Amino acid sequence: MTGPDGKFGDLGARVMSGAAMALVGIAAVWAGGMVFVILVCALCGAMVWEYACMIDPAATPRKPVLMGAGGGLVVFVLALLGALSQMGAAGVFATLGLVLAGGVLLSQLLPRDRGISGPYLALILFAGLGLILLREDFGLAWVLWLVLLVIGSDVAGYFAGRMIGGPKLWPRVSPKKTWSGTVAGWVLAALVGWAFGGLLGAGAGLVFLSVLIAMAGQAGDIAESAIKRHVGVKDSSNLIPGHGGVLDRFDAMISAALMVLILALLGALG
Repeated sequence: MTGPDGKFGDLGARVMSGAAMALVGIAAVWAGGMVFVILVCALCGAMVWEYACMIDPAATPRKPVLMGAGGGLVVFVLALLGALSQMGAAGVFATLGLVLAGGVLLSQLLPRDRGISGPYLALILFAGLGLILLREDFGLAWVLWLVLLVIGSDVAGYFAGRMIGGPKLWPRVSPKKTWSGTVAGWVLAALVGWAFGGLLGAGAGLVFLSVLIAMAGQAGDIAESAIKRHVGVKDSSNLIPGHGGVLDRFDAMISAALMVLILALLGALG
């Protein structure tokens, strides 16, 4: 390990805070039910709050807090209604419409970039519902698969990018991301899919789906990097030592969970 200015200068803080988040997350996933729903809603609310702070840094503290509370409440209410899993096609379309409307309404409280903010805020809410649906309708093992898939891809990309280096993936948007890290994330995702294929009864097809979801997670990471570069900030907040903000830590999970939601609605998860 190198010093504070080396390739792994932030590794200690990342490991400590990552371990704390993992313990809380595993406990909530294991408990399921209302415990898991409340944690997911809190995370969605925190991400909406961070996004509002980034886009509107001149706002009084009250507005981002209210936006975050509103976002978390939307996910909570729709999770309680259970429209996605209990009301058939009508429930699916009604829920998707309500989430999109919620994102658009929240974006109207922002002074700029509403065309970006509406879809992105809706994406955060969709992801929360996707996680809750996966836990309630598919069970503990499927959530563990997704979590290990996203975290494993991120960790593989982190180490491969710093140890191997090489050409940058998209330097103008995300200067630290390399092709070596990206491909390492795909390889790790394939291994996770292979390991869980038998356990989940999904077979070899889960390897392909795991890589697809890892790609979606990487796209979510890049999308958040583009937004941060657009507004001129390094991290979405400083809530998590070594990771930045909640949005920095869960940007990949947002798009990965959305992809899982789409696959679940299409019946691709079995």
